[in-house]
Amino acid sequence: MQSKDGVLMAKPISGNRASDFLMVVCRTLALVLVVFNSPKAEAKGAGVPRARMNIILVHGTDTDGSGWRGVYDILKQDGYRVSVVQEPLTGLSDDVAATQRVIDQQQGPTILVGHSYGGTIITIAGADPKVRALVYVVAMQPDVGETTNQLISKIPGEIPSSDVRPTKDGFLFINPAAFAADFGADLPKAQADFMAHAQMPVAAAAFDAPVTIAAWHDKPSYGIVATEDRVLNPKLARWMYERSGAKITEIKASHAVHITQSRAVASVIEAAARSVRENMAKVR
Repeated sequence: MQSKDGVLMAKPISGNRASDFLMVVCRTLALVLVVFNSPKAEAKGAGVPRARMNIILVHGTDTDGSGWRGVYDILKQDGYRVSVVQEPLTGLSDDVAATQRVIDQQQGPTILVGHSYGGTIITIAGADPKVRALVYVVAMQPDVGETTNQLISKIPGEIPSSDVRPTKDGFLFINPAAFAADFGADLPKAQADFMAHAQMPVAAAAFDAPVTIAAWHDKPSYGIVATEDRVLNPKLARWMYERSGAKITEIKASHAVHITQSRAVASVIEAAARSVRENMAKVR
């Protein structure tokens, strides 16, 4: 259709044709929405987008949350929402409470990861319904009624008792001169020296507090064994993880495996996250 000015104009659509046209558009949009929100479409994308999967990292004794930096960076780059707990190491109940505060801030499914004594913490805190899987990184995995010290005494590590220094107020730390050899022989020398003089002592009483609930009975768990570990005897780690039915990964590293082998550790955590997404997709 052409105007008086010679400009081409679209021919008006009659009432019935306009109604039919709008109906076709609406049906097309509805079909697109159904396709993109269908279970098959979600399953193809692993069910739950990475951005909705939370991962919480819990440190162990003698270190703080900064030890997770390498793992944190990898997981963030891969699209996960990551939080790091800075528990006070003043007692098991205090440390579980600190972890619970971080869990409470999450929206959606959560993976709980613990290093060393952090394993005892996540065993209890993992009972929260948001937590879908537990990852033990050279970590303690006690059962109900057990204490960290009871497990350690079953198959002790290689650290001489003389290397553990008590304080007057009941805390423990590693002799800085022995820290590198005992905790992280594969750490760069400068980093090991810094960590030795930046330790977070742990309350000795935390190791004697019995576990009141063991979340790994009801939730899938993953265990990382460091074959060169002098703190947590690899034999004890295997025994605990086999008892719980955890999926075990062995890495040639020291107790500082989460620092020196960050990518390998992150890979195990991401495997746990993928499994959670797949299981969630199956029940939709």
